[in-house]
Amino acid sequence: MNCEEARQKIKIRTILESFNLFPVKENRKTAFYFALDREETVPSLSVDFVKNTAFDFGTGKNYDVISLVQQMNKCSVSEALKYLLSFNIPVFRNVDVKMITEVKNYQIIKVSEIRHLALIQYLKSREVFEQKHLVEEILYRLDGKTLFAIGFLNNSGGYEIRNKYTKICLGQKDVTWVKNEPNVNNEVLIFEGFFDYLAYRNMTREESSKADYLILNSTALLFKVRDALNEYDLISLFLDNDTNGRLTKETIQMNYEKVEDCSLIYSDFKDMNEWFCNYRR
Repeated sequence: MNCEEARQKIKIRTILESFNLFPVKENRKTAFYFALDREETVPSLSVDFVKNTAFDFGTGKNYDVISLVQQMNKCSVSEALKYLLSFNIPVFRNVDVKMITEVKNYQIIKVSEIRHLALIQYLKSREVFEQKHLVEEILYRLDGKTLFAIGFLNNSGGYEIRNKYTKICLGQKDVTWVKNEPNVNNEVLIFEGFFDYLAYRNMTREESSKADYLILNSTALLFKVRDALNEYDLISLFLDNDTNGRLTKETIQMNYEKVEDCSLIYSDFKDMNEWFCNYRR
């Protein structure tokens, strides 16, 4: 792969995600990120997804996928191309990923079991209150305000934050692995979001805990687990019934041998949690 092929074939969003960089603000064609080389409170890196380039308003620097890797890894062009080579996999590039804002400037004040009435009511509205031991109550400070929400821990120590009004990530964005021993069938169950995972655990309780669970927390993070998924004899998918979910399913089906699409169970609903709520009521 040469420089021109890298610029044309590899999406700049994917490379930013590989360095755990996510949009602060975005629309379908452009987004603003925090700068690559300094701390800041107002994002100054403008990314054009159509042109596959970025511009730093603070320094006046332009970036493509090659110079972005050079900036992050402090490396030569040839070393950057070597890094980019692993992303030149067509089926993994085609997913139109759904993102959740990664928040950097925050302070977690307290982590505890779920006690706040509003959070209890929210869990009950999603029909997963019985699984409250799998999430935590997070008291945090953001933009001068003290807030509370349900938190779901990921593998990098970040928290997926949810309440009736909020959908963000505090800290580094990552997937969440839940490993179980023994894994009799060498199976992994994959969910997009943790409410789908909680719904599944609520529906099956303990009898299905012999498999491993993978909660992507964003389909954009699929690249992080593509090698790990090779270790399983069976991959069971509980993805959303929308365009993004179908593309993610097709990506996994094209890359692995034994894949089961479990979304057929809730084919008339957006996702598993929505189906489970309807089923319980």
